[in-house]
Amino acid sequence: MSDYSFVRTDMLPEKEPPVTSVGVIGWMRQNLFSGWFNSIVTVALLVLVVWVMVNLLSWVLTPTWNAQSLSECREIIAALAKEHGACWGVIRERWIQLLFGFYPSELYWRPILTLLLLFVAMAPILFSGGVPRQLLYVSAAFPFLAPWLMWGGTFWLPLMVAGGLLIGYLAFRFLSPVIGSLGGTLAAILLPILWWLFAVGPVAEALHSILPIGIQGVESRLFGGFMLSVWIGVVAIGISLPLGIVLALGRQSDLMIVKYLSVGFIEFIRGVPLITLLFVASTLLNIFMPPGTNFDIILRVMIMATLFASAYMAEVIRGGLAALPRGQYEAADALGLDYWRAQRLIIMPQALKISIPGIVSTFIGLFKDTTLVSIIGLLDPLGLSTSIRADANWNGIVWELYGFIAILFFLSCFSMSRYSMYLERKLRTDNS
Repeated sequence: MSDYSFVRTDMLPEKEPPVTSVGVIGWMRQNLFSGWFNSIVTVALLVLVVWVMVNLLSWVLTPTWNAQSLSECREIIAALAKEHGACWGVIRERWIQLLFGFYPSELYWRPILTLLLLFVAMAPILFSGGVPRQLLYVSAAFPFLAPWLMWGGTFWLPLMVAGGLLIGYLAFRFLSPVIGSLGGTLAAILLPILWWLFAVGPVAEALHSILPIGIQGVESRLFGGFMLSVWIGVVAIGISLPLGIVLALGRQSDLMIVKYLSVGFIEFIRGVPLITLLFVASTLLNIFMPPGTNFDIILRVMIMATLFASAYMAEVIRGGLAALPRGQYEAADALGLDYWRAQRLIIMPQALKISIPGIVSTFIGLFKDTTLVSIIGLLDPLGLSTSIRADANWNGIVWELYGFIAILFFLSCFSMSRYSMYLERKLRTDNS
């Protein structure tokens, strides 16, 4: 054997990777053309996508924006020697109606201001730490300001409604030392309810007669369009979350009455279609009200939509509670926390974080279900589209109206989905 060996004394220079394995070409080879079957599927889908896009763009890019009727649209399309084309004149003429319904045009500033206030009120809740905490005052005032802006009337009414919460606080604060915490809690619940049912209206009217402060009233039958869907969705979403938390805790309670009441409510609501509840709100609810009672139809729909969503929300949150390890409950007990402090500081934050995808899915489903109100006669965007197609000028229009409505709902639901993903990334604690 030879005593000599050859060892390289200098490193070879690095070479660039092959152009077929990096960049766009590399990605396409790895993901789209990794094999013969994948390549055939990719080519077939590309041909399909190109065919759809060519036909769709040909239909969309039609100069019919200024047309006054469907017949005029067809004349324009025929003059272009095209077989098909969109008739955008209906959107130009009716887009305001699709957004605001029959709300008085001189008062459009009120729903717009309400929407802006909604964003301001939600900012400190949705983006905690990134906005001034002083905006929480707007969040607290928004539930009372928004109905007043939308329906109008005397300013004293929302002020007196807010006064009910003050009455509840004062009852708990001063009656608890006298009649115990349970009696104080019951008084804090019952006194505001009695105040809202029997005293708010007369007191507000009396104050208005002394000092008239208010804005023009708007009847509920004028509400409609996308504004109505947003309004019902925001109220139902905002109330169903805390109500769902209470129902989820009630279902896991050791108190038998509380547990069975929660289970009965959840199972009953989940077993009934939403459209049935809306029919109950539209027709049957007035039968059980005292004669002469004018219970607003939109308020009835909001109540039913909220109850429906809260039952599903309770089950979503119960899933989050069930996913927590037993050690979290034992840790709260070891720290000497009572039930409510343990729920507020340890249990519920973790359960809500786990439940974020389910909660947002319930919100999105509820928002889309607001279109069902068209079945009971409310003029949401779908109901308005039927009315618009009944017009002789636009009889036969379908895709343009439904496409416009679909874009409005898609933008709203997609925004909620994106925020859900942002919140999941923000609350991620696995250090990955």
